[in-house]
Amino acid sequence: MKFYGVNMNLKIKKPTLNNIIDIKSVIKPYVEEGIILNRDDDEIATNIRSYQIVYDGKKPVGVGALHIFSPFLGEIRSLAVDKNYHGKGIGKKLVKSLLDEAKKLELKEVLVLTYQKEFFEKMGFVEIEKEAIPDKKIWADCIKCKFFPNCNEIALITYL
Repeated sequence: MKFYGVNMNLKIKKPTLNNIIDIKSVIKPYVEEGIILNRDDDEIATNIRSYQIVYDGKKPVGVGALHIFSPFLGEIRSLAVDKNYHGKGIGKKLVKSLLDEAKKLELKEVLVLTYQKEFFEKMGFVEIEKEAIPDKKIWADCIKCKFFPNCNEIALITYL
């Protein structure tokens, strides 16, 4: 995917196992803030096919993942952009790319838990009650969060 009107060295790439360090370098500041869940190397490796990375030349500057819950439902997670690259459309391009992948896989819905409600609403997502989130999400991911069970994230969904 090309980035028009932005540094032309930006490219989205499907990572290999050798790119785990790049994924972790982009999400690290957000993990430290408690905005994104920490994923250890083994978990990233297991889910490496879910990820996409944006590079500026050789520098990783954005990351996102499309996690599959069921034949109908996916989740965009670990979406992060290097703070020095905010406002350049990288997050929007990543979400579009992840949604394109979801459509190719014939998912019907894509979920997101976020503090950036307005960003996702501009991308066509609508807010839903957290009770609508699959239990396996709660017990697989949310329970690891330092804010569990007092989550301030907003649940949103888009229908494909």
